Amino acid sequence: MHADDQATPIDHLLNPFRDFAAHKVAGAGLLLAATAIALVWANSPLASSYHALFEMPVDVSAGPLEIKKSLLHWINDGLMGFFFFVVGLEIKREVLAGHLRSARLAALPLAGALGGMVVPALLSLALNPTAETASGWGVPMATDIAFALGVLAVLGERVPVGLKVFLTALAIVDDIGAIIVIAVFYTEAVAPLSLVVGGALFALAIALNRAGMKSSVAYFVLGTLVWLAFLKSGVHATLAAVLMAFAIPARRRVDGAAFEERAQALLGRLRAVGLPPRAQLLTPDQEDVVEAMAVLLEDATAPLQRLEHVLVPIVSFFVLPAFALANAGVSLGSGFFSALLDEVALGVVVGLFVGKQAGILGFSWAAVRFGLADLPAGVTWRQVHGVATLGGIGFTMSLFIAALAFPAPADEELAKVGILVGSLVSAVVGLGVLRRATRAPS
Repeated sequence: MHADDQATPIDHLLNPFRDFAAHKVAGAGLLLAATAIALVWANSPLASSYHALFEMPVDVSAGPLEIKKSLLHWINDGLMGFFFFVVGLEIKREVLAGHLRSARLAALPLAGALGGMVVPALLSLALNPTAETASGWGVPMATDIAFALGVLAVLGERVPVGLKVFLTALAIVDDIGAIIVIAVFYTEAVAPLSLVVGGALFALAIALNRAGMKSSVAYFVLGTLVWLAFLKSGVHATLAAVLMAFAIPARRRVDGAAFEERAQALLGRLRAVGLPPRAQLLTPDQEDVVEAMAVLLEDATAPLQRLEHVLVPIVSFFVLPAFALANAGVSLGSGFFSALLDEVALGVVVGLFVGKQAGILGFSWAAVRFGLADLPAGVTWRQVHGVATLGGIGFTMSLFIAALAFPAPADEELAKVGILVGSLVSAVVGLGVLRRATRAPS
């Protein structure tokens, strides 16, 4: 019988949503939709309700501990912790077994990311020389990996695999740079005792990893405590999420040969006790075998990979859209275009669109020219230029840094204008450059 013939009515109802979620541009599409909703809402007659919702105070208390923040701050400081945790997991995976596992493989994206951070920051500082606005130099340094890869996915198979790998690794190194910038330059006055407590709890998580602890619940509890300690310390709490990601075990309990041997043995046991018929409860013997199979599959997958598999959809389809909805509500009134000429917005636009192109392309070319890195097979410099332009899509991390860099709401609003315009122009121009630089397969 064909698999589709066994589908239930609920399967038929949910399949379109599953197909959408599996699409490469689904996450970027939802992020774009949330941004559009925020812009429409913030510029409609209901604009006051938009601001009132995200400025609404939300109190959480447990015994003597009380945290009182606006809904916006809970999203940016709390919910975004899951985003930074996933970023940390991706970084650890890439360093251990991915595109950053060796110096030679990492050299090109490292050089490109370095240029894509330094040049935009310098351009932003050049256009914002006064102390009041100079703090925004970190805003145009970031690349939004979801949007950038989403735009690249539009071209489908026309894009060489090496170019996709380069952009992915570039964006991950870029995230590392953004995390360091947040930790070093956008941290408030530090409360030493809370920081020591957070550090001790993180050390305990590392010790549990070394001891062989695999329980996700244990790491979640410790991670929550580390987050609370960092929140009270003055160091941005989302950095606790990145640190905890490095404490998650990346080792499996079973190797390939042992997995195959045990799997074959369990399949033999299942055949011996009888294959379970469809839509009937398992017998006790069948249940024992199925549970043993579940344990074997869990042992064959590292906790890091399991957590990443579970959390990536949550972050892509809930956390990031919620962040965009709460942060992208910029007024597009008559003063919008004049705001683009303000030094804050102009610094962000120039940094993202001009600085990212010049920095990524220039530093990448220099790394190859001086023998420090290799251009991926099948990739041309015109295609690298297209990816460098897509690097100017700075949406998520740029909005996050803008909230830290500008205490004054007016300056943060100007920075958001620059982020939206700079990211949009980078996406459109980058897509155009790549269309011309790639050819559809014949």
